[in-house]
Order: sequence, then C-alpha cells, then structure tokens
Amino acid sequence: MNDLPLTTPVLPGSAPGANLPEYTVSELSLALKRSVEENFSHVRVRGEISGFKRHGSGHCYFALKDAEAVLDAVCWRQTAIRLPIKPEDGMEVVCTGRLTTYPGRSKYQLVIDSIALAGVGALLKILEDRRQRLAAEGLFAAERKKKLPYLPEVIGIVTSPSGAVLRDILHRLADRFPRRVLVWPVAVQGEGAAAQVAAAIEGFNRLAPGGRAPRPDLIIVARGGGSLEDLMAFNEEIVVRAAADSMIPLISAVGHETDITLIDFAADKRAPTPTAAAEMAVPVRAELFVEVSTLARRVMVCWQRGQEGRRNEFRAAVRALPAASELLAIPRQRLDGAASSLPRSLKANTHAHFRRFAATSARLTLRVLRGQVAQAKQRLTVSGERMTHSARSLLRNRRDRFAGLEVRLKASKLSNALAQRQTIARDRERAQRLAERARRALTMALQRLEARVTHSGQLLAALSYRSVLTRGFALVRDEHGLAVHAAASIGPGARLEVEFADGRVGATADADRPVATSPAKSVASEPKTVTPKRVAKPVGQGSLF
Repeated sequence: MNDLPLTTPVLPGSAPGANLPEYTVSELSLALKRSVEENFSHVRVRGEISGFKRHGSGHCYFALKDAEAVLDAVCWRQTAIRLPIKPEDGMEVVCTGRLTTYPGRSKYQLVIDSIALAGVGALLKILEDRRQRLAAEGLFAAERKKKLPYLPEVIGIVTSPSGAVLRDILHRLADRFPRRVLVWPVAVQGEGAAAQVAAAIEGFNRLAPGGRAPRPDLIIVARGGGSLEDLMAFNEEIVVRAAADSMIPLISAVGHETDITLIDFAADKRAPTPTAAAEMAVPVRAELFVEVSTLARRVMVCWQRGQEGRRNEFRAAVRALPAASELLAIPRQRLDGAASSLPRSLKANTHAHFRRFAATSARLTLRVLRGQVAQAKQRLTVSGERMTHSARSLLRNRRDRFAGLEVRLKASKLSNALAQRQTIARDRERAQRLAERARRALTMALQRLEARVTHSGQLLAALSYRSVLTRGFALVRDEHGLAVHAAASIGPGARLEVEFADGRVGATADADRPVATSPAKSVASEPKTVTPKRVAKPVGQGSLF
C-alpha cells in the first residue's frame, strides 16, 4: 500500500472533498505507522522517566517528559533484562530506539533499545538517594560493624581472578604474614557483576565450620580503580545488603583512595586500596616475632624479680621465727603435768560412778519392780484390745472392698463374655463369607483351567498329523523308523513301513522305479524327527479335575 497523498485536486463543478478516496481506519493507521517508522527509525531522546511500570510479562512501560511535552515509551522484556541501569521514576536518561505507532489507541510511542543516564550528576543523585535510604534502614550504623580478627586463619577474597588486584593482595599477605586464602572469582563490572559479588559474600557465609571448604575468618571484597560507571556494581543495593548481612567481618577495598562506593559504608572496615586491605587483614610477622620475644623477655625478668622477692621474704621470716625447742617447751611442760594428775583423776571418776550405781540400785526394790510389771501388763492389755478392734475394722473394710470388687468382676465378666460372643459371631460370619468366596473362586478357577485343558486338547488334535492320515494320506518310514521325504532317498529293495490312519503296513521298494525329481525346498528343510515303531491311536484325555 502506498503512502496517502497529502493533497488531492478538486475538480471544477464538484463539491469539496467529493472525489477524495476512501480509506478504512486500519489502512490509514498502517500508512501513518509506515510514515513514522521510516522517518524516525533510529532516534536518541533525552527526558525524565515518569510513571514507570513493569508488567507481569517483563515488559516495561513509562513516559519520557520534559517541561513542555510527554512521549510514551516501551521497553520489551528481552531488552529490559540487558539494561545496565534500573529505571526509576524521576531519573533523567537518554533513550535510544525507534518511533512507532500503536493503532489500538491512536498514539505514537518510542520502542527503546538502550537506556543511559543523562550525566554524572544524575548518577550521583541516584547514589545519594540510595545511600540515604539504606542509611535510614540502619545498614550503615556503627553498632552493626564487627571487629576484625587479629590474625585470621583463612581469608576469603572476592575479586576478579584475571586482575592485578588479586596478585597485589597475595603478594602483600606473603610479605607480612602468609595465611590460607580462598578466592571466589567474580566479574567486577558489567552485567551480572553485582549479583555475582552478592552471591560470593553469601556463599562464604554459608560455609559450615569444619567442612571440606574452610569457613573464612575474614572477607576482602576488592577491585581496582575505574570510573564511576565501572564501579556501579559495588553501589547496587543487593551488594550493600549482602555486605551488611555478612556474619563474617568484611573489608571493602574497591577502587583507589578517592573512590567511594556504597559497599564502603556497609563494610566493617574500608581500605583505601586492595594492598591496604591486605595490610589491615594481617600483622607483620617479623614485627610480631620481635614483639613476642620482647614480651617473653619481660615476662622472664618479672618472674625472676618475683622469685627473688619471695626468697628474701622467706629468709626474713625464717630469721624472725623462734627455735623449735622454744616453741615446744610450754606444751611439753603441760603434758608432763597432765600425765602426773591422770591416776588421781581416774580414781575420782571411778568413785563417782560407783556412788551413782549404788543410788540407782537402792531404788530398784521388789515393790517397784512389781508395780512396773503391772503397768506393763495393763499397757499390754490395752494395746491388745486396740489391736483386736483395729484388726476387726480392717477385716470388715477388706471384706466390703472385696465384695464390691466381686460384683464389679462379675459385671465385667458378663460384659466381656458378651463382647467375646459378639466378636466370635462376627468372625464366624466373616469366615463363612470368606469360605464362600473361596469356594466360588476355586470353582471359577477350576472351570477356567478345565476350559484351557479342553482347548489345548482340541488344538493338539487339530495340529496332529494323524488328522491328515484320516483324509487318505499315508506316512512312509524307512527301516530305522525315520520319515521318508523324497523318492531319491530310497534304494532298490529297501524295507519300508507305510502308516495309514488305521494301522501300519510293511513294503519293499521296487527296483525299476522312475527317476525322482528334486524335492521341494520346504520339504527338504523339515527336520527329521524320530518316532517310535508303534504308535497307538489317539485316545481322548479326560478332565484332570
């Protein structure tokens, strides 16, 4: 279809527009679409994103606006997943694409192929807004930061394996204090770099202590210098959150000393360069040896001084203490006095005990003993009566209890017997049903087997060669009982046996026999089977069941 003409001449004497061609709405929309796409097949448009919306299919719809106009834009899913930036409302961008029309709503729109920020100022504003939003969540708070280990056993490094940063860190660690290093290779710029860095940090944190891969005591996220766009992977929110959530202390060493990224605020420590990160991670081994030697020497001097002071104190205490003979003089004298007074004390103690026993024996008269015996008998009688009463009460209570238990036992026995009878009746009925089903199943199985045997017998009779003999054919056998398939195999005067349907007849081959023709391939190919001399007539087989 050609493009529509912009003007049409008017013939004299006709109404204006009477000779204009008629077009359908679809034809007119298609002509406009072709005109717009041919004239604006590749354009760059600068504007502010407004009304950004990502559809469930992955397509993005928004508008580019400035102070005087608004342009609708669409970014298809295949293009949206490759965009270097994440579009947001209020972002000033430069979009590259082509203009087209949407006939369904009579409007034109920009189909975007790529999106770039309008300038560094806009990018810095986005980063500042993101920094303030993450700081408001508390991701950069000082109380969240962890103390770096003094001497980590294992150091995890997240960086590019092909850059010079890794070699600088390894070289600095080897110079200062060699440690075991685990390297998680990632892309440090471009599409997917932020996701790889975040996955590396989370992967180090998921390593179990004591596993095949040791869990790092310290993580270093490093990258060399570059432009602001090159360092954008370390400004992404996914990387900042991964660094803030890391349970392992983390050092950020991204770019040069003047480069600031958002991961520097979330990390536990920021290093101006990757080499400085290695210096923060481990101390100098030689200096540590010197410091340990100095401390050991100071400890030995302090110990020697302490020992010398204690030795002097002990000597002074020894000089101040009296002699052992002087300390034991008074106790020895007290012991001698006690030993001399011991016999007199024993005699006095014996006389005192004798007087006490005499006074006690004087009180033990016959009347007193009889009174005590009478009191004991009375107490025994009272105790016997009380025990008898208690025994009767206990026996009565036990008898009542046993009577109640007997009644309960009888009731339980009757109910249990009734339940058992019902169970037995149900089991008997179930057994009868199962026996009936078994009889029916056995009968059906026997019928099926009998039918199969009958069918097999009929098939055997139909396939037997004896049915062929009943139709007038005969089977010729040689003197060995083998079937003869060709006349050429019979010599002159050979003994033969001819089997008919009703019996067998002996025969002798004639010497003047005609020349035998070559047997058919089907007959020659039949295997020779050995059959007995006498074959009885087939007898019908009865039922096995």
